[in-house]
Amino acid sequence: MPAMKAIPVNSPYIANAPILVSATLAALGVWYFNAVDESPALFLGIIAGGLVDLDNRLTGRLRNVFFTLLHFSAASLLVQLTVQQPWLFAALMTTAAFTVTMAGALDVRYRTIAFGTLLVMMYTVLTYLPHIPWYINPLMIVCGTMLYSLCTLVLHLLLPHRPVQENMAQAWRKLGELMMVKAQFFDPDEANYLASKEVTLAMKNTAVINAFNQCRSALFYRLRSQHRHPRTMRMLQYYLAAQNLHERITSRHVEYRDFAHRLEHSDLIYRIQRLIVLQAQACANMAESLHNNRDFACDDTLKRAGAGLRNALALHLQQHPHSPNHHALSQLVDNILAISSQLQRLENVKLSDMENGDATRIAGQDLERPGEMWRALISHCTLESAVFRHAVRMALITAASCLLVAGLDLHFGYWILLTALIVCQPNYSATTTRLKQRILGTVLGVLVGALLPYFALSLPSQLAVMVISGTLFFAFRTRRYSFYTFFITVQALAGFSLIGLDAHTALYSRILDTVIGAGLAWVAVSYLWPDWHYLTLGKTGVRALQGDAGYLQQILAQLQQGHADDVNYRVARRLAHERAAALSNTVSDMSIEPQKYGTKLQDGFTLLQLNYALISSISALGAMRSHMAAHRSELANSDFWPLFLAAGAQLVALMQHTDTREPEAFQAALQQTRTALAALQSHEHSQQPGQHLLWQQLQHISDKLPLYFDTLRHSLDQYDEADIAPANGSGSVAA
Repeated sequence: MPAMKAIPVNSPYIANAPILVSATLAALGVWYFNAVDESPALFLGIIAGGLVDLDNRLTGRLRNVFFTLLHFSAASLLVQLTVQQPWLFAALMTTAAFTVTMAGALDVRYRTIAFGTLLVMMYTVLTYLPHIPWYINPLMIVCGTMLYSLCTLVLHLLLPHRPVQENMAQAWRKLGELMMVKAQFFDPDEANYLASKEVTLAMKNTAVINAFNQCRSALFYRLRSQHRHPRTMRMLQYYLAAQNLHERITSRHVEYRDFAHRLEHSDLIYRIQRLIVLQAQACANMAESLHNNRDFACDDTLKRAGAGLRNALALHLQQHPHSPNHHALSQLVDNILAISSQLQRLENVKLSDMENGDATRIAGQDLERPGEMWRALISHCTLESAVFRHAVRMALITAASCLLVAGLDLHFGYWILLTALIVCQPNYSATTTRLKQRILGTVLGVLVGALLPYFALSLPSQLAVMVISGTLFFAFRTRRYSFYTFFITVQALAGFSLIGLDAHTALYSRILDTVIGAGLAWVAVSYLWPDWHYLTLGKTGVRALQGDAGYLQQILAQLQQGHADDVNYRVARRLAHERAAALSNTVSDMSIEPQKYGTKLQDGFTLLQLNYALISSISALGAMRSHMAAHRSELANSDFWPLFLAAGAQLVALMQHTDTREPEAFQAALQQTRTALAALQSHEHSQQPGQHLLWQQLQHISDKLPLYFDTLRHSLDQYDEADIAPANGSGSVAA
């Protein structure tokens, strides 16, 4: 692998460089031209530009900047022209709050730019000064956004691959963390405590899927170009390798508790655990190599540990020739050794491996055509949609805030609206968490901001405070929301002081308005269609099971037609894991407020464990595709094969339609599947290693379905099941 060009500074510093440079340039401009009245809008324009910055290739960034400036200009002008007409302004903001939130149903680009536009509308009214020309504030906001955008474009030209490389590093880091948790399943002393570890493993899997999606998005926009940079193609190789390793590490070849008890006095299980730990460390090293832009080198310890495990397995099989589980044990070890082999191949990635056009295809979930966008929006126009409920809430709290400010003639009252819009999140737990952090950060920021007038700072010093607080605001925005709020409060108060407003009045108003705005957000999520009245656990569980069915269906097709990591297969695999992640997120949200959900929370944990067990068994079949490819002709000529495919197809149908079946119908279909599996087990070829392992994984899936079904039905009791339509098992997204 050719040496990479080193980046001399750490990535966080690089990421925050545009805000620091643009804010510094803005401060110099304000100081040089003495443009004090214009400064708040200019700095807020920079912040708005940073909040809507989206990673893309150069042409995509230019297109994003163009549409961002267009939206910001129109929105700011509309506010500037209506701000002195309270009723018209209230109507404008209420409409904007609803439409912007609904735009979030399309994709991340529309959601980001739309919400940034809403913030710009708020920034315009907050910086409104009657004595300056009407066009100044909109112009300054657009200039600030343009200044930040120019800085990001320069950074992109200097380091075009940094975002995708950082996303890739994060994906490998999360994959290593998942492996570390999986290694605990091969600890004999922990065999009786695996239930809680399965939940932890499912949560870690969610983090991996989220990181993979970030990588996929970054790669997607770069791969749309006809001229693909070798670095991009290398990152694509790493991404596909990480997906394959993820499939292997999530696969379940044995029942861990029984396996640990059987081998608790053998060194074989400890060798398995040690090798997985070393593989996790190799993934972490891969992440560090990507982060520091260095070549990846696989530790020789990994190779020696693999050889030791192979020898230990041979000795164990020799000593226990009649063990009933030696096929599964051999497959388990082969799978783990295959992970080591793939990690070792990462040292010498060859771009020629990507010559297959299908291997370079990564599709996004973008909606480009107006018809597709319209259908997507219409599908959400129901109270069953969390997006629609949130949009209505946002519109109502906007109207309430505007009426409150206009009715009481509050001087700084629109801080209420800004706080309510930012604090109000789609669900109760996220809103309450952000509410507490927002109030804490604001109070601390006000305490610090209250000291600023006593220092009698000069104009350059005040501008320096705004630059530093704005930069730190960005540095903490994805890590500590309370710090994020603290620094933006300090910057806002410094801006008030700069334009000569009464800072002490602004201090008290900022605290009061923050509390009122946070209170409005809390009331909205607590009493306007609250989460616990629209609990989505049952529906999310159904969709997760149907995603598993689509994944299994693709594996069955590949076992029959031949191994290929094509787009359709990666679509199905990703969709299954994404729906599992959605189930994990639902359970995580419920666990924050357990008293509101009662026994439903336990149902959630049960579904989460069972769904991960199902995906693990399906992944085991996926990991066997390459092994079975060598025996395709033998399998094709065997009577075992039609029976296996028929049993697999029955399982797929059972999983796809579980939510629409009555208990009697489900039990009848399950019994047919079990009969097919029993016939498969009794087949004369079923004891051959490959056939036995195939049957075993289908049997594991079949064993988990009854409990999954019972838990699912219990969680769906409160719904009118006629309203619950089965989702398309194959999904509508591309990989």
